[in-house]
Amino acid sequence: MTTRDTMELKEEAIRAQYEAALGLLTGFDHAPRLARAVDAPQAERSPGIGTRPRFRSTTPGLVTRPTTRAGGVRLVERVAGLGDGLVSPMQASVLHCLRRGVAIALAMGEGFTAQSGLVELKKANLEGRLPDLRRAEFTELLAAEALLVLYTFANATAFLLAPHLGSVTVEVGTVDEVLTDNAPLALQGALWELDHDIALHASEEGRLAAAVAAFCETLMEKVALRAQTAPRLGGFTAGSWKVEADGLTLSGFKPARAAKGGQLTMQFKKPHEVVGNHIAKYQSLRLAKMLMAYDFDRKLNPFAELGGFIFTFMGDGAPGTGKTTLIQMMAGLLNDYCKVAGYPFRYQNFSIDQIDSYQGKSGQNAKAFIDSVIDPGVIGFGTIDDIDQVAGKRGDRQSSAGQQEVTAVFMGAFAGANTVVRGNCTFGMFSNYPENVDDALRQRAGARFLVDGPQTREDYIDILSLLMGKNHAIPLGDHELFAAQEIKRAVAASFEGHSKPHEEGLLRVWDQVAAEVGPLDTIAKIGRYLKAIQEADPRFTGRAIKNITDAVKVRAMDFELPDDWMENPDLFLFKPYDEKLGMIRGLTTPITVDMVLQEINRYADSEFRYADKSDEVAIAGMVRDYQRTEEAKRRYLEGKG
Repeated sequence: MTTRDTMELKEEAIRAQYEAALGLLTGFDHAPRLARAVDAPQAERSPGIGTRPRFRSTTPGLVTRPTTRAGGVRLVERVAGLGDGLVSPMQASVLHCLRRGVAIALAMGEGFTAQSGLVELKKANLEGRLPDLRRAEFTELLAAEALLVLYTFANATAFLLAPHLGSVTVEVGTVDEVLTDNAPLALQGALWELDHDIALHASEEGRLAAAVAAFCETLMEKVALRAQTAPRLGGFTAGSWKVEADGLTLSGFKPARAAKGGQLTMQFKKPHEVVGNHIAKYQSLRLAKMLMAYDFDRKLNPFAELGGFIFTFMGDGAPGTGKTTLIQMMAGLLNDYCKVAGYPFRYQNFSIDQIDSYQGKSGQNAKAFIDSVIDPGVIGFGTIDDIDQVAGKRGDRQSSAGQQEVTAVFMGAFAGANTVVRGNCTFGMFSNYPENVDDALRQRAGARFLVDGPQTREDYIDILSLLMGKNHAIPLGDHELFAAQEIKRAVAASFEGHSKPHEEGLLRVWDQVAAEVGPLDTIAKIGRYLKAIQEADPRFTGRAIKNITDAVKVRAMDFELPDDWMENPDLFLFKPYDEKLGMIRGLTTPITVDMVLQEINRYADSEFRYADKSDEVAIAGMVRDYQRTEEAKRRYLEGKG
């Protein structure tokens, strides 16, 4: 990452601008020059897409007088008018963010005028003694100040608003009233247009923060594009300023995005501290790096476009095999990577304590959890621990209404009609008893992580040594510590082990098909094997085939992004989207028959394992019921006799 000396934008300088900022929000008159006012909102064709006429742009510099009569801009009144007469906490938060954003922008502009010499030119111009030879320089510096003040206002406001945003998104269209005559006029033009966008798109309080944030994002894009060809901005683009009270860092015309992240209080684990679980650990390591390839400007991940991204996965295993440790490892990796890159990271866990007795509340909790993790402005990792307890099976009388609500929400979010996989987040469902998870919900897990814990003699020596710590003098003996945890060697052996099925029921299907058609070395033969699996287990549907092909595409990208790319973001993370896409495409490997068969067997093994366990649990329950019934009859007859 490019290093730069970060200066402090002092709090006193910002607070000194509060009065001027409040004045702009309270009211001023502005006659738009590059945009046309719209008096009333029109009907919308679909949610979030406005149908108002676009602002009519003119060529900057040719307009010398207002094209529209001046009108009052009263942002405080506009925002307060959305409520029921009293300013709500959300309205107050938005106004505070706007005032703070304007004040930061004015303070930044004041610093620029002092550093660039513009303050002397302004004074000379007021006194009528500005030399003709310096008029061009004066005009360029005024335009530069206007651009940096506009960008800083939008950047700081978007940063401050980020924690207040929910799942609602708003599309405000273009921003046209971008004036560069001077900084005060530039801010008036931007606030005039913001006032109109609030009127048009924030018809209710719930859309207010989203509308303001969308306006700020659009304004940043427009100003940054204009700044590419503007002179006199070198000092701003090369500098960096820290606003300590807000945790905000302003780095030229680059958006500050750290506001949406959350502070984690989790005991992270290093990869070598996860003993066994080779495939699960390997896939978690790769998935963490895949998430970091997400492009915040394009709001898309190259892996998601190429088809090798894991959006949902199921981790299952017996109690004590390391599911929690796996979560701690992956969350720790993402947290460290995001700190280096300056990306916001958000981890959320959904657990049984979020099941509520009030009707509809559990579903709301689940929806809030999903919305928090899929936020396109963060790198997100969501986990659902003990999902067999959290989400109920449909038709199960023992499941509460709240558990049924959660199941419906998760099914719609993970593979519903409106599901959009951007590649900025992933969801992990973990369970000791996956056979108790609703079949349709379980099949929405695109990948299966078998968390089987330590298996070999070397694994048990490693985990004993790890957990014993260093407060002893017991010799290690004839053993190379953690050599068995060498991930590539262990994973290669684990994948090879799935060249044939493990579960007895699936092995019978494999032997039958192999006896009929010979080696499964063509798509037609593999397709016949898939049909035979479906005949043996009707729950093996088209969704299962999609999950398998997704897993095969992941195997085609059977490479780990180099650690250097995570440690030095300029090598990969900060590159343009198309360049990142090309770099990833260059590392992919061709799909082979072995990959396809191994992934079919891995997935089908898990389904047969779940089905067998589920059937056995059901049979055992019925046997106990019959035994109780017989014993009750015996005691009844004895008592009667």
